[in-house]
Amino acid sequence: MNITVIGCGQVGAPLADHLQRAGHHVTLAARDPESESVRRALARNGHLVVAPPKEAVARAEVILLATPFQAHEAALAPVAEEIRGKILIDCTNPVGPGLSHGLNSVESGTQKLQSLLPDTRVVKAFSIYGYENFENASYPGYGVKPVMLYCGTDAGAKETVGRLIAELGWEPLDVGGLEQALHLEHMTLLWVRMVRAGGHSPHMVWARLQR
Repeated sequence: MNITVIGCGQVGAPLADHLQRAGHHVTLAARDPESESVRRALARNGHLVVAPPKEAVARAEVILLATPFQAHEAALAPVAEEIRGKILIDCTNPVGPGLSHGLNSVESGTQKLQSLLPDTRVVKAFSIYGYENFENASYPGYGVKPVMLYCGTDAGAKETVGRLIAELGWEPLDVGGLEQALHLEHMTLLWVRMVRAGGHSPHMVWARLQR
């Protein structure tokens, strides 16, 4: 599958790396191919391809958005035409002062993103943990996989994203429509408050147990 990653920082770079190693053709969309973040991503995995954003998005089947939330409009505006009809995985989270919800919990960042790109098939995923768990999702010895919750409106898009989640070592759990994205963003804030402010291990994950 042709996958393009917009934003190759602490979240985007490891996801790009693991997706390429899983057999996908992964392109980093970069306005500056010599940027420090691109250099670090290529040092991690030299098989990643770098291309200008319009070119990278035009040839992609799936796009991962892993920019800081406040940067996503500027990152997406130049490729709005190329991204129409495609699957966009939103990995971002709006975080406000004091680790509050950046949109005051009125709407999710993902819903806002979908309203900006109404013809794009947006799925919220890869968002409920810190970057450490994108570096390594393996938790051997527990008998369960860490769960990755995801949501979206388009069933076909969610099916594709669920497969990608499973390929990267998580148990995919579809939690419903895009209205659930707000709850996933609060789940991220819970994780961040517990780990970054509360001192819990960054290798803490959620799991699903069922009889």
